[in-house]
Amino acid sequence: MRNAREKRPMSSLIRRDAVRAILLTPEDEVLLMRVRWDKRRFWITPGGGIEPGESREAALCRELAEELGLSGVVPGPQLWRREHELGHAGRRWRQCEDYFLIETPRFTPVLRDLREAQTVEAFRWWPLPELARSIEPVTPVALAAIVKDYRRHGAPDPLPPTEVVIG
Repeated sequence: MRNAREKRPMSSLIRRDAVRAILLTPEDEVLLMRVRWDKRRFWITPGGGIEPGESREAALCRELAEELGLSGVVPGPQLWRREHELGHAGRRWRQCEDYFLIETPRFTPVLRDLREAQTVEAFRWWPLPELARSIEPVTPVALAAIVKDYRRHGAPDPLPPTEVVIG
């Protein structure tokens, strides 16, 4: 199915379901990766696409092993949902991302998937106050507020409306 989707013309959007981890320490630090996408650089939470037949939880565990060398992860509650469009290498995607919280002690990430090394430039644990006032591009923009809301009120039930970003 994936190959059929990839053969669509540029004008057609390819849907891609993805999962992301909000890794949060007891000291209120969030782990982000600085990635290079085309000519842009920005900070994102670890995660990636869901393979055919894979559950969201299994995909998240696989992505964290590949991107961070982290194993034995038990995803926590879902805190956020986001849809956005992106283009790369002549293709356009509509990526639908589910963000899950994982509370963890601080650790040193180890990039295990060498393909990821082409886009991942750095890892950094961001203290929440610094993340909230950062002028560096961070995705999602509301990440610090999402985590602060979780600390104050727990996991949202129901989830907030899906953030839709086009552009």
